[in-house]
Amino acid sequence: MVCGHIEELAASLKPPNPSQQVHREECTLCFDGQDDAAGVLVCLQCFNGGCNSDRKHAYLHSQKREHPLGVVIKRTQKEQKQRSDSEPPMKKLAITAPSDDELYNVTTSLRCFACSPVGEVVQSDHPNVEKTVQGIMSALSSAQQSEVKAWEEEIIACEHALTLQQEPLIVPGDVSLQCVECDLTSNLWLCLTCGFVNCGRQQHGGIGGNGHALQHFHDTGHPLGVKLGTITPEGGGDIYCYSCDDAKLDPDLALHLSTFGVNMLSQSKTEKSMTELQLEHNLKFDFSMTGDDGKELQPVFGKALTGLKNLGNSCYMASVMQGLFSLPAFRERYFTEQGQHHFQTCEKPLPADCLECQMLKLADGLLSGRYSVPARPPPVASSDFEVAEAPKFQEGIRPAQFKALIGKGHEEFSTMRQQDSEEFLQHLLDRLRAEAKRLGRHEHLEATNIFRFGMEQRLMCDECRRVGYKVDHVDLASLPVTAVELSVDEDGKKHFQPVTLESCIDALCATEELTDYACSTCEKKVRAEKSTKFATYPDLLVFHMKKFQLVNWMPTKLDVPVQVPDALNLDKYHGAGRQPGEAELDDDAAAAQPEFNAAAMAQLEAMGFPTIRCQKALLATGNSDPEAAMNWLFAHMEDPDIDDPIQPAGVAASRPEPTAEQISMLSEMGFTHAQARKALRETGGNADGAVEWLFSNPDDMAVGGSATMPANYRLKAFISHKGPSVHSGHYVATIRQPQAGVPGSSEPQDEWILFNDEKVARAAPHGGEEMRSLAYLYIYERI
Repeated sequence: MVCGHIEELAASLKPPNPSQQVHREECTLCFDGQDDAAGVLVCLQCFNGGCNSDRKHAYLHSQKREHPLGVVIKRTQKEQKQRSDSEPPMKKLAITAPSDDELYNVTTSLRCFACSPVGEVVQSDHPNVEKTVQGIMSALSSAQQSEVKAWEEEIIACEHALTLQQEPLIVPGDVSLQCVECDLTSNLWLCLTCGFVNCGRQQHGGIGGNGHALQHFHDTGHPLGVKLGTITPEGGGDIYCYSCDDAKLDPDLALHLSTFGVNMLSQSKTEKSMTELQLEHNLKFDFSMTGDDGKELQPVFGKALTGLKNLGNSCYMASVMQGLFSLPAFRERYFTEQGQHHFQTCEKPLPADCLECQMLKLADGLLSGRYSVPARPPPVASSDFEVAEAPKFQEGIRPAQFKALIGKGHEEFSTMRQQDSEEFLQHLLDRLRAEAKRLGRHEHLEATNIFRFGMEQRLMCDECRRVGYKVDHVDLASLPVTAVELSVDEDGKKHFQPVTLESCIDALCATEELTDYACSTCEKKVRAEKSTKFATYPDLLVFHMKKFQLVNWMPTKLDVPVQVPDALNLDKYHGAGRQPGEAELDDDAAAAQPEFNAAAMAQLEAMGFPTIRCQKALLATGNSDPEAAMNWLFAHMEDPDIDDPIQPAGVAASRPEPTAEQISMLSEMGFTHAQARKALRETGGNADGAVEWLFSNPDDMAVGGSATMPANYRLKAFISHKGPSVHSGHYVATIRQPQAGVPGSSEPQDEWILFNDEKVARAAPHGGEEMRSLAYLYIYERI
């Protein structure tokens, strides 16, 4: 059929430029894609991808944007030669992005929604149409971009390499082959400023290191080091910039080496590079899909049992999203008919740029069961090969659009490197709250509100006995974990004494002694006591286990087993607020402390720094960048007042202290004790004005949670991490799923399900004792 609409629009059509996203793999509103029977329709004007199935998202896009023309793309797998067992395994870092022509048979057809609501098949020989379709088909797909970025690290020179000033302190040609601080003779790094040789940090595969190269940087400020044994005549070599805390290039490496009498042309590679070590770790890494008894876990399929395909180090995100969408609050918020209404009214030009759209899409993908089906076996070309066994697990859905959007503009989550699941959870909650604000939704109606609660900080001067209170708004509780080493096995793995979850909560809420507190009432430095309690209890309580601690200046994970109960009562950790007869600290020191960036605090504390030092570092560096704060900490470790309490910026103006009756009246209206007290102080004790002030300052109402007791909780899920550090290894989620049914039973069963990327299986009883005891995040639901 010849279409007049093409003739009207053809002159304005042009192929996508290299910076434009071409969503030809799947719909931007659901996970139907080009491999499905209906294919995906790519808009010829903005390159949005819409499903051409019964969901009619392509038609919805055409009506909203008045973009009637598109090309339907369908592909089917070509028969592939099966790899022989004698062939070496494919190396992930060597994987390139093969073209669609090599892997698939692809068909295209033009459609016009102006001619018909179902998308009439049309013909056109206009050169602009032909060029646009060719541009869409030849553009690098988002999946291929993800694969390339996942395994190809772009290493560039930095300012420290380009402006390096050498100060040789050794005789040329006398480069040591042993660390100057210890007896290590491998994993050695040559300082390109002075020529000293120090050992590196411990690396994948059991490569030893005491971190003396990093210590040398802290002592001298010399930024660049090259790993001896990786230098090649062609100019290769591992260069690390400690100032940037990243791998870099040194374009003048040969010249810089010659300063110390090292001839690059005579060097030969004798040690594995950092990339090769990471590759080896990736190839050997395989998260076991067997239970504690050694039996293989059984795959499961159906509603709320869909896996998330790993995009390359994206398991930290997958484990968090599986945990969130197992919660009733998130299901009710995002897996409803209201989602279709948002699709129709969304003001963003492209759904791929709307966080609300992508959350709705992800909820449908994970919960509907539409995509939870066994993977299709690839076709085999030759009968000479035995037919492969049918895949046991599902393919999973690819959250590429969601990941690109949630990480956009973030220094860490926009990369393809492994990240910390706790930091990602906090980042996600912040983004979802900002999105709710953009949409004009009240935070108290949002699913994110189930995380919010208040932690009461109580500070008492030991001399004047005055007491200050402050309630912090938080989303999780970071628990200290005491590591008591019991033994080291023959593989060098350390084994630690088990601790109980209750003992970790005890440590969080224990009274801390401040020996040098400056009390403005006493006008001198005195002893004080500080303690932390729960001011309110959230509907969903996340415990973050602080297992990453500084060992030899390197954030190291300590696999301390934690004995975790199914049921938990937190009544004894309740903070009751100011008690009758307690006089307030004149400077209200506890309340005068600033709010600290929660994500940055968690990252610094996870590295083993004391809380007071983390707070000071953030205050000194803008309260946002954990890397800048870490560098500040290393530069101020020896400050005599580094552990002194933070003093308030100034004494608050004198305000009348509200009476107990006034506070009680507001508390009966649903406000917390701390909220009522602050509002009454801000309004001079006027009750009506205090209520108005509270509703005009919603951030001060956002403590969240409830102060009512009993505070009983049940374990809902846990996120486990396997690997030596926060930047390597693998995350999985184990979730209590009441929706999953046991074969032969008509009743829903309460059982544990393991989500290991795209693999979804029934977990061992209780979620697996080892997995449970070594988890990184525990998620408790209030009952």
